[in-house]
Amino acid sequence: MSQDSRIREDICLLAKSMFDRGLTSGASGNISARLDDGSLLVTPTGSSLGTLDPAQLSHFDQSGRQIAGAAPTKEMPLHSAFYETRTQTGAVVHLHSTHSVALSMLPDTDPDNVLPPLTAYGIMRLGKVKLLPVFLPGDPAMADAVRGLAGKRSAVLLANHGPVVSAKDLQAAVYAMEELEETAKLALLTQGLSPRPLSPEQIAEVVTAYDVEWDE
Repeated sequence: MSQDSRIREDICLLAKSMFDRGLTSGASGNISARLDDGSLLVTPTGSSLGTLDPAQLSHFDQSGRQIAGAAPTKEMPLHSAFYETRTQTGAVVHLHSTHSVALSMLPDTDPDNVLPPLTAYGIMRLGKVKLLPVFLPGDPAMADAVRGLAGKRSAVLLANHGPVVSAKDLQAAVYAMEELEETAKLALLTQGLSPRPLSPEQIAEVVTAYDVEWDE
């Protein structure tokens, strides 16, 4: 099986898995993945992640020109911003997952690091997650906001909208997205209960042991 065919199948398989587990719903959410030749496969606009057709995925060449497939997600500029600013990016996942969106709307959420340090895995897979402002869906300003981070964050949370995660490959991006949603869920479940987060020393141990991007 060619890389193109394999990645098409993987996008559809992982997208359906996330949809079936309620991480996104309806026609919300979008995924992209970069092939070895620098081209991108992207989920189509208005499509459900639960019923994607591998043959209908949008295909873009290295210059950003669509060469095959259905019309792409309107969030294409958002995806492109991660590939442009984080050259190691191999995939981007954007969902409207419930707990992450809920966390984005709470007044006490830290805009520079939305996830409290509750587990080592949240730190390992995501680093610090930046909260970005409210934008209209498809607004190119979202991409500008990501570019403004100068490649320093692998994940962001769009206020009142949903998380966006980039990673070295598709599986890693999906795992990181799942970790983001689970950590957001933990944060909401323990709110007001005085949970014990990881200490600064424990955070530093995780960052060092797993070479986590953890800018100050």
